[in-house]
Amino acid sequence: MAAALGLGLTIGILLGLLGGGGSILAVPALVYGVGTPLAVAVPTSLLVVGVSSVTAVLPRLRQGQVAWRIAGVFGTAGAGAAFAGAAVNRLLDPRVVLVGFAALMVAAGVRMLREQLTIGGDCALPGGGVNWRGCLPKAIGSGVVVGFLTGLFGVGGGFLIIPALVLLLGLPMTVAVGTSLVIIVINSVAGFAAHAGDAALDYRVALAFTAAAVVGSLASARVASRLPAERLRRWFAYLVFTVAALVVVQALINPPSG
Repeated sequence: MAAALGLGLTIGILLGLLGGGGSILAVPALVYGVGTPLAVAVPTSLLVVGVSSVTAVLPRLRQGQVAWRIAGVFGTAGAGAAFAGAAVNRLLDPRVVLVGFAALMVAAGVRMLREQLTIGGDCALPGGGVNWRGCLPKAIGSGVVVGFLTGLFGVGGGFLIIPALVLLLGLPMTVAVGTSLVIIVINSVAGFAAHAGDAALDYRVALAFTAAAVVGSLASARVASRLPAERLRRWFAYLVFTVAALVVVQALINPPSG
C-alpha cells in the first residue's frame, strides 16, 4: 500500500505540473511497483488518470484556460477510438503490449526533449473565434489517434494532446494545458468503460493510488506556473527513458500476467 501511495503521489505531481505526461508512468508503476496484473493495471491507470485530471483542471477553470468546444470534438472522437484500442489490447500478449508501451514512452521522451512549441494551426483566428473548416478534421483525426492509444495502453495521452492542440490546432500553451486535461478525462472515462469487466479491480490499491495522485495534482497545479517548464520537461523525459528501459527488461525477463 505504501508503494501505491508514493507512486500515485508522483503521478499526480507530474500531471499537475505538465498537464499530462505523468499518466504514461502509471501502468509500469502499477505493474512493477505495486505488483498489479496488466489486465488490472490498465483500467486502474485510467481511473487514476481520469480523477487526477479532474482535480488538476479545477484551478485552470477559474482562469478560463479551457477551449470547451475543441475539447468536446477532440474527446468525443477519441472516446469511440478507445473501445477499438481496448479490443486490440485483448488480442495481444502482455509482453507485446508492454514493449509497445515502452516504444511509445521513448517517442514521448524524445518529443519532450525536442519540444519547441510555437503557436500555429487552424483553430485560433487572429481576431478570436475558431476556423472550423480547417480545425474540425485535425481535431477529429488527432482525437482518434489519442483515443486509440488510450484504450490500447491505458494512458491519458497528454504528451500527444498538448503538441496537437498547439501545433496543429493553434491554441496558446496555457489554454492547451487546461484543454488537454479535459480531453484526458473524456478519454479516460471511455477507456475505463472499454476495459470494464476485463478483470476485477483491487479497489484498495486503486483508491490509495488515486487519492495520492489527486493530492499531488492539486498541489503541483498551484505552483506549476512558478517552476522552470523547460527543465521540468527535460527531467521528465530522462525519467521516461529510464522507466521504458526497465519495462522492456522486465517484460522480457519476467513476463507480466494478463
